[in-house]
Amino acid sequence: MSAYGFAHLRNRRPHPDIIEYLERIQATLDPFGGRFVIHGPPAEILEGDWPGSMVLIEFPDMNQARDWYHSPAYQEILALRADHIDGDLLLIEGVGRDYDPRERAGKLRAGTPEG
Repeated sequence: MSAYGFAHLRNRRPHPDIIEYLERIQATLDPFGGRFVIHGPPAEILEGDWPGSMVLIEFPDMNQARDWYHSPAYQEILALRADHIDGDLLLIEGVGRDYDPRERAGKLRAGTPEG
């Protein structure tokens, strides 16, 4: 099942390190099957408030996503971004093509722990 690296980035401060990070990140993703799905510009906000921008990177599975984040290649460039952009980063597993939210609703209604 696909997994995703999701980042909510705020307070970007222009710096040459950011350019270097952008130049180098794809090479860290390639060995783990990572690819950018969303990279960037502010979204069209329909509800609520969204300060900042979003990045979404898809991986073949959660193990590949974890291995990428903890890889020496990514750890080597991480500070280039983190020192100049505030944000939150998480890894999350996707749902399958046959996912039906009604199943989750049923579990919630039944009070099961997976709800």
